Amino acid sequence: MQLRSTAAFTAALISTLLFLLPSATVNAHNITSILNKFPDFSTFNHYLTLTHLADDINNRQTITVCAVDNAGMADLLSKHLSIYAMKNVLSLHVLLDYFGAKKLHQITNGTALAATMFQATGTATGSAGFVNITDLRGGKVGFGSENSGKTDATFVKSLQEVPYNISVIQISSTLPSVEAEAPVPEPAEVNITSLMSAHGCRNFAEALLASDAMKTYADNIDGGLSVFCPLDDAFKGFAPKFKNLTVAGKQSLLEYHGVPVYQSMSMLKSSNGLMNTLATDGAEKYDFTVQNDGQDVTIKTKLVTAKIVGTLIDQQPLIIFTINKVLLPEELFKNALSPAPAPAPEADAPVADSPKASKKKKHKSTPAPASSESPADSPDGAVADQEADGSGAPQIKGFPLGVLGLMLWFGWLVV
Repeated sequence: MQLRSTAAFTAALISTLLFLLPSATVNAHNITSILNKFPDFSTFNHYLTLTHLADDINNRQTITVCAVDNAGMADLLSKHLSIYAMKNVLSLHVLLDYFGAKKLHQITNGTALAATMFQATGTATGSAGFVNITDLRGGKVGFGSENSGKTDATFVKSLQEVPYNISVIQISSTLPSVEAEAPVPEPAEVNITSLMSAHGCRNFAEALLASDAMKTYADNIDGGLSVFCPLDDAFKGFAPKFKNLTVAGKQSLLEYHGVPVYQSMSMLKSSNGLMNTLATDGAEKYDFTVQNDGQDVTIKTKLVTAKIVGTLIDQQPLIIFTINKVLLPEELFKNALSPAPAPAPEADAPVADSPKASKKKKHKSTPAPASSESPADSPDGAVADQEADGSGAPQIKGFPLGVLGLMLWFGWLVV
């Protein structure tokens, strides 16, 4: 009885602890996947991804995203902000607290000041990174940047809520902010081949510099570029095959290791599937499959599976990963996919034409099978169980008839 009570108490205690402890499954969320359910928010979702802000949101445990639909984004897009200023503006729409629809309508004293992700960057001065939330008359809720001192947008509806984890709501328009929209100095230009050479990818970097693929890489950096760079050991082992490719083939293979969009590690984990590359061109697909297993992310072609083993740089809009194998596109290595044809069976040569067969027949006769054929049918024209000795006397199984006759005669005399 005591043992049973102890077991019940232990089970109850474990259940309580599991309930109280934060669960990775409960806390995990993906803002891109959430907004993908609402096509009217595709522009807002696109810029969350492009600015790398989606990753920051996913890494937070308690967050509210004030999303704006495609029509509401038009005014912001007309300002033609740099990608860095766009990130600051959108980060002003991410509140570092949970505000579901119910909480918005029950704000204490009718107003609340919420810190935003823009404030968390450290670039906002004073209260520029705060948003005022006000419970207005008629059941409306207003939002305005602290510096504007007015209501710039209103609450429209809740898109998705996971209580005290993430709340995604719609507001009527973007929140203007002079400070957030201010020009942001762009980061210094990165020499990607020097970076590769200094971190174990010298062979790939040298191949890039010797190819027109380098220009393709350079043309795509500003708009977003993800590179999967084979480490030196992997590329060195592939060198003989690489040398045998045509100039165009070498360029395609090098471009096959680049994707014309920024894809962080967390984005790769949440967007498994086919992915186009810099080499993709109409009928020439040159695509591969991204797949993750737990924390590991692999790149699969029909010929090889490479694993991402490190990150050289992650500086929006450029990211360079290191991989442990060279990616082989089927467009360049189709022959490797087709199994080699089986060799045609060789026809048996006639016995008379085979030197070995003739030699065997000459030195060793094959025993004749038992047969009911008459002696005349024997191949040698002789009785099957008789042979001739050297003197021409007939023999029965090796014994001369003369000797046998003497033995029989001697036996008759004895009798």
